[in-house]
Amino acid sequence: MRSTLAALSLAFAPLFAAHADTVVVTADRMLDVTNGRWVDKPQITIVDGRISAVATQGGMVEAGARRVDLPGVTLLPGLIDMHVHLTSDPQYGGYRGLEFTDNFWTVVGVANAKKTLEAGFTTVRNVGSSNYDDVALKQAIEQGQIVGPRIVPATYAIGATGGHCDTTEFPPSMNVPSPAVADGPQAIRATVRKLRKYGAEVIKFCGTGGVFSKTDAVGAQQYALDEMKALVDEAHMLGLKVAVHAHGTSGIKDAIRAGADTIEHASLADEEAFRLAKQHGTWFSMDIYNDDYILAEGEKNGTFKESLEKERMIGLKQRQTFQAAVKAGVKMVFGTDGGIYPNGDNAKQFVTMVQWGMTPLQAIQAATVNAAEALGRPDELGVIAAGSRGDLIGVTGDPLADVARLQAVSFVMKGGEVVRSTR
Repeated sequence: MRSTLAALSLAFAPLFAAHADTVVVTADRMLDVTNGRWVDKPQITIVDGRISAVATQGGMVEAGARRVDLPGVTLLPGLIDMHVHLTSDPQYGGYRGLEFTDNFWTVVGVANAKKTLEAGFTTVRNVGSSNYDDVALKQAIEQGQIVGPRIVPATYAIGATGGHCDTTEFPPSMNVPSPAVADGPQAIRATVRKLRKYGAEVIKFCGTGGVFSKTDAVGAQQYALDEMKALVDEAHMLGLKVAVHAHGTSGIKDAIRAGADTIEHASLADEEAFRLAKQHGTWFSMDIYNDDYILAEGEKNGTFKESLEKERMIGLKQRQTFQAAVKAGVKMVFGTDGGIYPNGDNAKQFVTMVQWGMTPLQAIQAATVNAAEALGRPDELGVIAAGSRGDLIGVTGDPLADVARLQAVSFVMKGGEVVRSTR
């Protein structure tokens, strides 16, 4: 019986192959982001959403394959932003957000998902949203209901009572539900389990104060080392990576000691923190562009004056820390905090990263191979290679000579489907 089935499978294999969705993409050249080398006249074959071959033009093209020819275009892998909030919009700062119903933010997320994908970011890590909105967006995108990037959702960010991830701008008479506020190792472990139950694929927690929380000090540590370790151990046991919001020096170092995978912001990291990060293999995700937007537009947007004061205090210091961390050899990923500035403008950060010490290639690698490795998905994201997702972007000119060219993406493909083409 088995031999008969095997014979039938072989006989009908060409028929099955003919039904596979095959697309062949050609362009003037392609950047190999692993080494910075140019590949002239690439021909990339994508079958059912994954790259099956990377060759030079003139090679065999399967009969019936769709063709996408991009003369004058330079191809790169789809970009990855490791720190976004798709369901946030900075123009509704401070108390202005209270003018809207809870589900308004899900609709905001639909619009932002489309903008982000069309800007060339085919994968994002959404590190904090209310009402499990990022899971809803992910499901709607995967079901073809809306257009957006591949989302790695964190759902709620976990935080201590009264901390950056709690709601602190109201009096006691206004009790605002905070489903991910937890204190003590056992409560924190239970919260990790709950978030995973409802769709979290990464766990985010607030280890120190922040800029956009109204009442805390930006650098103050908010979880003790034993609490951090309980959270990280629980998440890792469940197969989830951990991202830690941490501006303050002691919180950064304890988060690294606890085994966190990425440190978000890392504004006040010192030389010891750099050494610890290198020792533990911890990635820094530093949002060094958005300071310009916050200080230029924050007052008009209704941002709390306390937040603007904290941003003035920490913005330049964060950039100086970024410069020192790059020089020290700390591993870096690309994370912008989209939602604190307009989602869709993610690529503006590349220029700032180069201004503060990275080469253009290093900045691009932060948003491709590095980010894919930090996500634990190096074989499917961040490169143009056989077996990877069919995620491609196209620009004109040389992004290694002028990284600002990534702000004007002319072609976007996600999983073998053309999302944007202005050619």
